[in-house]
Amino acid sequence: MSIDVLSLLRCPSCRSSLEPQGDGYVCPGCQRAFPHERGVTRFVPVENYADSFGFQWQRYARTQLDDPASDQSEKDFRRKTGLTPEDLKGKLVLDVGCGMGRFADVATRWGANVVGIDLSAAAEVAARNLADREFVAFQADVFALPFAPESFDFIYSIGVLHHTPNCEQAVKALPQYLKPGGTLAVWLYSSYNKWYKFSDIYRKVTHRMPAKTLHGILSVVVPTVNAVDGTLRVVPGIGPPLSGLVRYLFPVNRDPIRQWRVLDTFDWYSPQYQSKHTYEEVFRWFESCGMEDLHVVEVPISVSGRKPLAEAKG
Repeated sequence: MSIDVLSLLRCPSCRSSLEPQGDGYVCPGCQRAFPHERGVTRFVPVENYADSFGFQWQRYARTQLDDPASDQSEKDFRRKTGLTPEDLKGKLVLDVGCGMGRFADVATRWGANVVGIDLSAAAEVAARNLADREFVAFQADVFALPFAPESFDFIYSIGVLHHTPNCEQAVKALPQYLKPGGTLAVWLYSSYNKWYKFSDIYRKVTHRMPAKTLHGILSVVVPTVNAVDGTLRVVPGIGPPLSGLVRYLFPVNRDPIRQWRVLDTFDWYSPQYQSKHTYEEVFRWFESCGMEDLHVVEVPISVSGRKPLAEAKG
């Protein structure tokens, strides 16, 4: 492992440098201890508002990893960050909300040294999936990250920050950890398309359900809705309009791969928090942090920006 973990770490409470203690760390300043359990060091309680993601990625531990039959995750990574192998090779990268390691898998294959954080126990799955890579995972909170300022060349967060209590503050928390000249790329849910109107109504109930129960329900509902939709679309005349109504009233994922359909629908209906955003909002957030060279990336809402280089002294 070429990542110098100890030099990166700081106490999320008092910002002191940490010291090793057993397999974990301790803060000499405030005496907080951070245990290392099941492959990850924990800077937050094991149970929290992201528990559904822990369930999700423990169950679908390798579903979205690329393999010889599919490079969908690599395509999504490019389209949602604008990053390339040339950008990341040999760089120190922070993956905020790494889940089971889907995009860290791509970044490490491109030659990056990746640090992944996740609020949920999904960090354990990422640590197992990428045990043979230049990768280390932590269970940590984006609002109190355990890292020294200006540590990373690149930071990305794909489909995660809109699941925090305050997406704006989550985005604004990240630039401080970039080196001067470093790049931040985020992808968030879009508020431009209102297809999700009814799902927001259903989520008032579904996010309160036990994850296992919700998953069981969706395992039946998702294929049923897709079958009804598929049947209606081939009915002449009234079929296509009725198909559109079904899609509007019962929003579910329609990926060609069955496991992805259930997984992504669960991902939509299970979180406690889920916000949607516009480019105007996200550009304001980046600009308020002093970020420059802002770009719209391919898939809404994707934005990248660069932290200014340090001004010359003297």
